[in-house]
Amino acid sequence: MTSEVLTILEKDGKVQKGKDPNLSDDRLRLLFATMVKARILDERGLTLQRQGRIGFYLQALGQEASHVGSAAPMLDSDWFFPAYRQPGIPLLRGAELDQIVCEWFGHQGDPSKGRQMPVHYSLRSINFVSISSPIGTQISQAAGAAMAAKIRKEDTVFMTYFGDGGTSSNDFHAGLNFAAVYKAPVVFICENNQWAISVPASRQTGSETMAQKAVAYGMPGIRVDGNDVLAVYRVCQEAVDRARKGEGPTMVETVTYRMGSHSSSDDASRYRDEEEYERWKQRDPIVRFQEYLARRKLWTAEWQAELEQEFKDQLNAAIKRAEAAGKPELGSMFDDVYLKPSAQLLAQRTQLQSLGGAADEEIGEFPL
Repeated sequence: MTSEVLTILEKDGKVQKGKDPNLSDDRLRLLFATMVKARILDERGLTLQRQGRIGFYLQALGQEASHVGSAAPMLDSDWFFPAYRQPGIPLLRGAELDQIVCEWFGHQGDPSKGRQMPVHYSLRSINFVSISSPIGTQISQAAGAAMAAKIRKEDTVFMTYFGDGGTSSNDFHAGLNFAAVYKAPVVFICENNQWAISVPASRQTGSETMAQKAVAYGMPGIRVDGNDVLAVYRVCQEAVDRARKGEGPTMVETVTYRMGSHSSSDDASRYRDEEEYERWKQRDPIVRFQEYLARRKLWTAEWQAELEQEFKDQLNAAIKRAEAAGKPELGSMFDDVYLKPSAQLLAQRTQLQSLGGAADEEIGEFPL
């Protein structure tokens, strides 16, 4: 492991000699389309929050290549334990747009039945485990699930995501150590976007890199340009293949940048240098990949405009349906707690039913 950052694409879209992963034209177009859609989804989601139509939003602006490129080598049978900046993964794996949007509103149609924060998806249909707000908890969850799959002799790979701040969590250390000791088939993706809310990566660790932490646990640690989708794909394909062959876990540090604020509740301009932002803006992962596709004659402005308009139309229609769907029925809070409802749960449900229309008044200023 070195501090070198693997790069394939130059800023002008040229490929470094001998490094092209040789993906098919259809595969390349799919990656680009997913990155574009993820950005549109983010822009629309934040707009809805600013309009007061949803309560909260988290963007992945500038990190599209990092999570789309890393997820692409995974099979449909593989599992994701995400953080909250990977909106492109559900899009890449064909999740229903209505389910994504209903989750923002907490309305009927949300697989979590309105019980999660916005942008904390749980999509069983695509093996996308519920996003955890507590930093790093998904890391040990992924390690444990991977170990279970190994014991069952299942041909399954697990991938989990976290930021530079997540490397300071207890679960990071427990998860990596456990996975390495038992050679669990898991890939750890550290999306080093330079900021953990307002804490810069330079103050997050005394290590030269995040990737070198992996060496102490006995697994490869690789650094890759997180704004270069081809480089991310290549590195993660190798990591996924290694896990599938039973050779154990890998940690990949994608060096990228959080172009937006931490969340809709944050204002990055209060602590972030404008020159730093402008410098990273010149490395926009979508523009960079677009230049490559144009050189391959796989991109035109007309094609992208049509792609964007079609997705915007689909998204607007999904938003309209989600708003009209309304909140889940209040009594649904008792569902999915136990396979067989306990006596206490049944008593609580009966009490709620006895309130009838007065239930909303009892709840007061904190409506469910």
